[in-house]
Amino acid sequence: MTQQISHKSWHGIRQFPFSARGEPDRGEPDGCEPDGPAARVNLPVSWGQQAADALAALLPARLSLDIIAAANAWIAPIAARAAGAGVSETMTAELHGLLAARRGAPGAAIWRDEAEPRAPLSFVFNLSTFLDEGLGFDLAGFGNAVALAVTALTLAAPSAHRLAVGFTDLHLFVTRLGLDYDSAEARDLAVTLAAYVTARADLASSALLARGTAPGYAIPTPAALPKTTVLPGLTEAALAAQREAAALGTRRHEAVNGFPAEPEVEALLGAVTTGFLPATSALDDSGGLHPWARAWLALRQITPEAALAAAIAGNNLLAPPKLGAASAMHDALKPYMSVMPARPELPAPAPAAPTRETLPARRTGYTQKATIGGHKLFLSTGEYGNGRLGEIFIALHKEGSAFRGLMDAFAIAVSLGLQHGVRLEDFVEAFTFTRFGPAGAVEGDPAVLQTTSMIDYVFRNLAVNYLGSHSVAPANPEAADTIGEGAADRSPLLPLDLPEPRFPAPRERRRAFKLVSGQ
Repeated sequence: MTQQISHKSWHGIRQFPFSARGEPDRGEPDGCEPDGPAARVNLPVSWGQQAADALAALLPARLSLDIIAAANAWIAPIAARAAGAGVSETMTAELHGLLAARRGAPGAAIWRDEAEPRAPLSFVFNLSTFLDEGLGFDLAGFGNAVALAVTALTLAAPSAHRLAVGFTDLHLFVTRLGLDYDSAEARDLAVTLAAYVTARADLASSALLARGTAPGYAIPTPAALPKTTVLPGLTEAALAAQREAAALGTRRHEAVNGFPAEPEVEALLGAVTTGFLPATSALDDSGGLHPWARAWLALRQITPEAALAAAIAGNNLLAPPKLGAASAMHDALKPYMSVMPARPELPAPAPAAPTRETLPARRTGYTQKATIGGHKLFLSTGEYGNGRLGEIFIALHKEGSAFRGLMDAFAIAVSLGLQHGVRLEDFVEAFTFTRFGPAGAVEGDPAVLQTTSMIDYVFRNLAVNYLGSHSVAPANPEAADTIGEGAADRSPLLPLDLPEPRFPAPRERRRAFKLVSGQ
């Protein structure tokens, strides 16, 4: 008798054998099959390939699957317990009916008959399947389905004290009702639905407490509800169920609601977005219009061709919800649901590109002439109106063209850095104590007496004149050409000193004097 009833809900639904993989798509190239044989999955032809893949992933160890037999494997034990406890004589037909209409199904733990199911046990409902274009939303049917889910999960695992009954594909549902996902009206609808689910689950859990030995849990005080929603009667039904649950005061389960992570079950039910999350595009995985986009166009009597023409003209009619919409929906639902996924966070904003602050056409500054080891150098500066350094020029006279060109390029790079906000202090720290010839005593600049290189001199001079800094450690020009010799006596480099040489430095060549006879 049970087997006959279990098939009755599926009468008139054409079945089709799909070839499905038992694991998610890993992105194999076209024409390449995933490892392992494909499963043969028999289910309603209208459910499509995605549902077949979902069932194969839900029960991955099987190479031949039939949706009715797979459902009956978990429904039959629940129905037998229901009949034995006198809870319900129609449990089999009701659960098969929910699944055949793609209205709801339990989580993976029930399908797989896990000996120690994870907590909480879950049951997911596809909201759109309760919505009829002519009759509206089946509020009573939805409430009865929630109560059925709580009863079925309790019979499946009597020792489980945490349940997560929730819904999926919220984006398509609110779109079919004419709401934008990222609107306040959509969030009000979602939280009222969550409150209704919670109250109906509380009532079912409280009724089961009298039949079991589990300790009772106090029914928490519900959060305040919006005054109204677009679904007629939803707010009133939720408030009435809350009052009835509050009068009972105690329930069997510690938690009864939530948004569990059940992607295979949601795909089996035909959901195209997970839980309360929005779609991120108007196109689906195959490149066609996403169901929410088709629903949006249908409500406004806009053809896909007209939408395409508008997009070509630069007017995107099907822009997905804004980046913060999912976070706002999460925050709205969190006070009403016990099990919630992690909050969808906005991607970190890209750092703003630094802008160049141009110098005035007529600017102040100075030109400093100095001689370093017999080599002349001219340092010129350009300033902003407030006296801040904005550019430098370095002119050499006795050096070769290659060296002059490198110094010119270096001065330009430093100037661009200053104009894009790099601090002069950073340049001073980076380039003082650079060592190469010419180096030594400085003539013509009383503020800088010694230098280890021309670049070292430039930034010592700038530190004195623009930073008022005379605290830079004295230069040791003798170390410029004798790196490794007398390392303990030379000034330190920034930020770290040079390592000790692996081999002794060659002896410094002494000047040779030759005695020439005066005769």
